[in-house]
Amino acid sequence: MIGGDPLLSAVLLTLALAASVTMVLLAVGSPLAWWLARSQWRGKEAVGAVVSLPLVLPPTVLGFYLLLALGPNGPGGALAGLWGARTLAFSFGGLVIGAAIASLPFMVQPLRNAFAAIDTEVMEVADTLGASPRQRFLRVALPLAMPGYLVGAIMAFAHTMGEFGVVLMIGGNIPGQTKVLSIAIYDFVERLEWEKAHVVAGSMVVFAFLVIFSTLMIGRRSTAPVG
Repeated sequence: MIGGDPLLSAVLLTLALAASVTMVLLAVGSPLAWWLARSQWRGKEAVGAVVSLPLVLPPTVLGFYLLLALGPNGPGGALAGLWGARTLAFSFGGLVIGAAIASLPFMVQPLRNAFAAIDTEVMEVADTLGASPRQRFLRVALPLAMPGYLVGAIMAFAHTMGEFGVVLMIGGNIPGQTKVLSIAIYDFVERLEWEKAHVVAGSMVVFAFLVIFSTLMIGRRSTAPVG
């Protein structure tokens, strides 16, 4: 739980959530994106569609099913029972899980595109030189896909910073535990505290602009001709 000033608490909690989700998605998204980009299995696009569902599902729909899954009668409740809790809903851990699922396509899609753009001949040369699959990924694919990693990390972090519907459904509005910036803005508007709402919302608009500008610049540099 983060105490102190309510707004500062919301800022720190939001940053902690976004950083945690980004780290989780880097670990989970890398092998998933690699498999989607390089696998020859015909059914992989069905998996890709499932990964992309958060892009089109209303956040409240996704949040509703996550609430059931993380609640006391779902898998989350069984997992929470390992340390004596009843539910993962309305906790920071539950927020990380829910926000990671909501932001998954923002990490996987840039990585998938980056991996798919790697010339197959480059990987075959590494194979003929005796590199193991792990070495080919770490020493060849990973450096070549770095622009995709940068875009994915930035987009996942930014999307988590602004997530509202899923966070509200599975986290509620608990100061110091689940009350992030998007929820704080909602509270300010409900209490007619327009000046505070303007400050926070305006800051997030500037942040969103910087995120989009950064991703465009990374994409421009990664596609620029060499020489």
